[in-house]
Amino acid sequence: MVLFIPIYNTDGHERSSPYNRINQDGPAEMGWRTTSTYQNLNRDYMKADTPETRAWLSLWNEWKPDLFIDCHVTDGADYRYNITYQHEHHAGIPESVLAWERKVIDERVAPATESAGNIVSWYLEFIDNRDLPKGIRDFNGSARFSTGYTPLRNRPGILIETHMLKPYKPRVIGTYDFLRSTLAEVSRDPQSLLNAVHEADEKTVTEGRTYDPARQFPIDFELTDKSVPYHLRAVEYHTEKSDVSGAERVIFGTKPLDLTVPMYNDFRVKTAVAPPLYYIVPAQWRDVIELLNAHGVLMQMTKAPLTIAVESYRFTEVKWAGGPFEGRLMPSFKTETVKESRTFPAGSAIVPLAQESARVAINLLEPQAPDSLVRWGFFNATFEQKEYGEDYVVEKLAREMLAADPALRDEYQKRLATDPAFAANAHARLQFFYRRSPYWDKQMNLYPVGRILEKINF
Repeated sequence: MVLFIPIYNTDGHERSSPYNRINQDGPAEMGWRTTSTYQNLNRDYMKADTPETRAWLSLWNEWKPDLFIDCHVTDGADYRYNITYQHEHHAGIPESVLAWERKVIDERVAPATESAGNIVSWYLEFIDNRDLPKGIRDFNGSARFSTGYTPLRNRPGILIETHMLKPYKPRVIGTYDFLRSTLAEVSRDPQSLLNAVHEADEKTVTEGRTYDPARQFPIDFELTDKSVPYHLRAVEYHTEKSDVSGAERVIFGTKPLDLTVPMYNDFRVKTAVAPPLYYIVPAQWRDVIELLNAHGVLMQMTKAPLTIAVESYRFTEVKWAGGPFEGRLMPSFKTETVKESRTFPAGSAIVPLAQESARVAINLLEPQAPDSLVRWGFFNATFEQKEYGEDYVVEKLAREMLAADPALRDEYQKRLATDPAFAANAHARLQFFYRRSPYWDKQMNLYPVGRILEKINF
């Protein structure tokens, strides 16, 4: 069975105009990139703020497709290709799924699509579209994107990006040919796809049954400086100083130009974690529990308060973006590991990782993952100081602390001597004592979600 979603962004489709996409050659009218609430659906697959994404997740959870293909239009520079494609290929992709993508999509579908009369390339993101010999930087689509999300569900996710400067008709034909070639390959050998996704599911469940601090699960990636030669079928171009913008402008022609350029397509693991046996989400974080449920993550709800040893994180060096992204204010931070006993109220959600959706749970609940719920602002309130000490009250407290603790007095005097900015800041000096007093909120900057490392009986 094949499921098609012909129009995903219905709001954007209805906002039709000849003037919606300045970069694109046809059709005569086209839709808008975002929904009516200005959400880009292809940034919403993890945070799932929109009803469209929630509906898509519901469909996925019910049908559990074995293969996902997303059809897009790209921009960036001019070249001869009418269709490009991509799939994630770093260490975060299940090995069996990546092997299937390389064997079927790279070795069979792409050549078949080209044999049908198209000019096909891997997805092209130029380092500088005014200087093509600088090369191509491969794209790492994190889980906020559709084809970054579906591998977390242990399924191949294939991106089609037709070239916006090509007329509408060859873009449509190229997309059709790629889809037709893919379906023909799956029909010719369905078992290889079924085996690949089954193996990924089984491995995910098996790994989730044991906690191994040495097993590092990758959650973030970056390009290395390694490259491979790439035959680029470009068009002639030149640059000149613009008398309008004052910048160097690029002007593309129509004559074919063949170049060999470096393609940087090697990814290394930037961040990895040792997955726990379970996560536990306190009952009061209802929006987080509801979102996990929307993603098809299996959970066990506690019937009574539970006191248990957990590992968690304390956030340090918290910084805020200068503005919103996709309607959310995203913090950056560093983490310190915390081990302690906590009491979680009845109705808290225990998330076992011995399940097929474990990769989703890890990427949602490990704060350092690029599309974690912490990154997307679901826990922003934990970064806020809620209680304050009046200066005249803390002045008295500080004197009492200095008199009672010689080590603290030495630490304070050293800070005054070595940190001029601190010495000149009266508020910072009083905060020095308030933060070290019993009155300071120990839960500020503390991640509410716990990592459980020992087996528990339900």
